[in-house]
Amino acid sequence: MTSPSSGHHRLALVLLLTAPAFWAVNALVARAAPGHIEPNLLALLRWAIAGLLFALPTRAELWAHRTHLRAHAWRYLLLGALSMWICGAWVYIAGRTTSAVNITLIYTASPVLIALMSVLWLRERLNARQGLGIVIALAGVTHVAIQGHWSALSSVVWVTGDAWIVACACAWALFSVLLRRWQSPLSVAARLAAICGAGCLVIAPFAAYELWAAEGPAMTSRGLGLAVLAALLPGYAAFFMNALLQRELGAARAGLVLYLTPLYSAALAWALLGEQLHGFHALGASMVMGGLFLVSRR
Repeated sequence: MTSPSSGHHRLALVLLLTAPAFWAVNALVARAAPGHIEPNLLALLRWAIAGLLFALPTRAELWAHRTHLRAHAWRYLLLGALSMWICGAWVYIAGRTTSAVNITLIYTASPVLIALMSVLWLRERLNARQGLGIVIALAGVTHVAIQGHWSALSSVVWVTGDAWIVACACAWALFSVLLRRWQSPLSVAARLAAICGAGCLVIAPFAAYELWAAEGPAMTSRGLGLAVLAALLPGYAAFFMNALLQRELGAARAGLVLYLTPLYSAALAWALLGEQLHGFHALGASMVMGGLFLVSRR
């Protein structure tokens, strides 16, 4: 007979493989957004819609825990700023000046940072096999990012947008560890509703400035559609899956979702944008999958 813990672990492994597909949609949104919606406005609408989806079925729970929310409001504001603002609007800002290769190379440092912080701060245990898995997965993503040409690493040009992505990678690592460290009486959905609400409070002044300073329309009808898409898939669905992964696998192993995201982005670009896939994609994907197996297996 299958134990409940075994069932939960298998569910977590399924989410580990499917959640990156939802995260990857955000890359397509980021590519399509310039000229149609401002970055902070996009982030605000994304998390306002996602927050409502989390809050509607959990409104009674949120009201019942209003004392907890008031007492720990600063925690939710920090979590919202890290995940909704820095890892939201800043990614869209960075895309204006840096390349997709640089974004991928820098952002995939997050799982390594999460693993290190989890071991040092949360006392999570990573054995030698899991450490090897992290290295192999990171190498696989790098292989895809540089299209199999390792000599290209020496010719990467760093620009202003790279600094934005460094901040995003660090913010996501800190958010992941704090989400695990700060225990909450709220359910997964209710907690995410509170974080979304706090994140929107942080983003709102910057979105208001964009509306005031925009020389043309700050948002078109296509921009609104992109915001709704970002809210449903890389917003509501992806964050809910990530929270479940954190609960079942811990912060370090849940962070490995970021390793698969570039591979799913490549697949979506091939299917929707007609971009070509090559042998280095297959090799990089096999390295990532092998690394994930080493890290997530019991």
